[in-house]
Amino acid sequence: MSGSELEDTVSAQSSVDLVTIAQAMHWFDLHAFYQVKWILKKPYGVIVAWCYTIPEVNDSVDSVLEQFHSIDSEPFWEPRLKLIDDKYRSINFPFEAVEGADHTGPFKFVAEKLMDLDEYLTYLRSWSAYQTAKTKGCGATER
Repeated sequence: MSGSELEDTVSAQSSVDLVTIAQAMHWFDLHAFYQVKWILKKPYGVIVAWCYTIPEVNDSVDSVLEQFHSIDSEPFWEPRLKLIDDKYRSINFPFEAVEGADHTGPFKFVAEKLMDLDEYLTYLRSWSAYQTAKTKGCGATER
């Protein structure tokens, strides 16, 4: 997309204070995104990207889920999703740190949700790896 197309569809050049990316940066062509960001953001604009990882319940449940996530369902995950497993730490952010800040990330924030077992399993069935396995006819995906 050209600079003029960006201005027509997104915003004027050097007009963006904050770029936020929620649970999506792993799908980006990062080189192209970084070029767009430099065109749109103001000189002291900020980029914030976040993702959520596998849920934590307790040691017993977490150990089973970790095996399911990293071993059993591993063949069905898109390779780009490894960036989430690494909590985006392996993404090269070619930007200057915020001046005066001791630490500019990554930061951990916690979102809590109380779920019963059916809600928890429904969440797991929403995973793309589960959907891929189901599409490929893996019997373990049946309820």
